Amino acid sequence: MTALGLMLMTAACAAEDAPWSDKPTEEVLQIRRERLPVTEFIPQEIEATVDHLIGAINQNGLKPIQMVVLLKHLSTFFEPIATGANRAMGELEAVGNVLGPSNQTGTDSGTESQNLQNQQIANAIEDGAQGIGVSPYDSFNEASIKLAVAAQLNVVTFDTDLKDSGRTLYVGATPKSAGKLTAETLIKMIPRGPGTVLVHGDASTQWYDGSQRTFGALEALGAAGLTTQVVQAVFINGQEGFDVDQLKTLILNADPPVVGMIGVFNISYRCVLAAEAAGRPEIPIVAFDFDPKTAEYMQKKLIKATVVQRQYYEGYLVPYILYGIQHLGLEATKQILSPLMIDENQMPDEHRVNLGVDVVPADRVDAYNDFLDRIGSIQ
Repeated sequence: MTALGLMLMTAACAAEDAPWSDKPTEEVLQIRRERLPVTEFIPQEIEATVDHLIGAINQNGLKPIQMVVLLKHLSTFFEPIATGANRAMGELEAVGNVLGPSNQTGTDSGTESQNLQNQQIANAIEDGAQGIGVSPYDSFNEASIKLAVAAQLNVVTFDTDLKDSGRTLYVGATPKSAGKLTAETLIKMIPRGPGTVLVHGDASTQWYDGSQRTFGALEALGAAGLTTQVVQAVFINGQEGFDVDQLKTLILNADPPVVGMIGVFNISYRCVLAAEAAGRPEIPIVAFDFDPKTAEYMQKKLIKATVVQRQYYEGYLVPYILYGIQHLGLEATKQILSPLMIDENQMPDEHRVNLGVDVVPADRVDAYNDFLDRIGSIQ
């Protein structure tokens, strides 16, 4: 498997001229951030927090930093993350790369991707990196992260968390809240009364974020008096047909009948294929994330809404946070991030930066596509 590095974008930085003097002066580099277009989907609180962090950095001028951002792979879901990370690293004039395999292996074909990520972490330690941003697979990568932490590297996880690895912070959506919001979005669309909702998710506890999204959805649906059935999502390459078939079987046999379907992963567009195969295309479906197939089915009104993680901002914030921890200090950085941090008085072991999610109804899918296009994060 080949690891591909995305070259850093041209830095958006400029020198700040010092006042005139007959003595030589040092050039102080400052971040000159390109402003994003203001639209209904721009997260104002995140933007304000980034501006605050940049202001703190500019007080002392840019300093050198070496870092690496490790993705599960470089396509589909992770493309906006790569875009954001490259943009931020360019603005920071950071030394390093955004790395990931050209494709992702499934659990049926071994652990090549996981082994590659472990090797990339080892390389970062050996090369003298000061920070690592990483989207780990699962506990398979925990030992490598612990080695990086032991080597005094700052480690920030995103997309998937390993909070027992010693990582400094996690950046992304709060999974249980995201799952709950997905369910609540569907509940508004279906009539009151008995009915079954199929949840295309993961009820195991091996994948923390996936199971938390699922449990959040189940709690909201149960509180609404709905019957629920979890369908274990299958990510193995070539197994989409199996996934659709198990959803179809439950649609045909559910008692009480299925009144809605939700997914909590980017492959939840498969709910549409199952509903059509079962002869029930009218079932309301709320998806997760913004896979191109999800956008296509939304345009056809086969998916009523989708709940989207802010992948671009995950990628964009990670390098800034790594820089802040290294040069401003952890506590100062956390103070700047406090509008986004989960309350550590209530959840002291979390250390999570909550980016929230976007709820995109089907009638706004074109507007959301335009927003993603304008910030360069179409996947």
